[in-house]
Amino acid sequence: MLTKDSKQQIINDFKINDTDTGSPEVQIAILTNRIAELTEHLKTHSKDHASRRGLLKMVSTRASLLKYVSNKDVDRYRAIISRLGLRK
Repeated sequence: MLTKDSKQQIINDFKINDTDTGSPEVQIAILTNRIAELTEHLKTHSKDHASRRGLLKMVSTRASLLKYVSNKDVDRYRAIISRLGLRK
């Protein structure tokens, strides 16, 4: 589960300016963290289909945000992909 402190740490790592909390980079980083945690959960609880549906929704949301960033600025897209270790 994403705690308040860990979420704040992610926001501090990926923010663009001092008051930034909702830029696409921050949203993608938070979703990536949640996806990783939920993937670990599903490795032990393979029949938890409700969580699997939530995971698929998060993955598609992250893909949409990545597509948005790639259409706006390819350099930002490449930077966030490399920082998060996502393959594309």
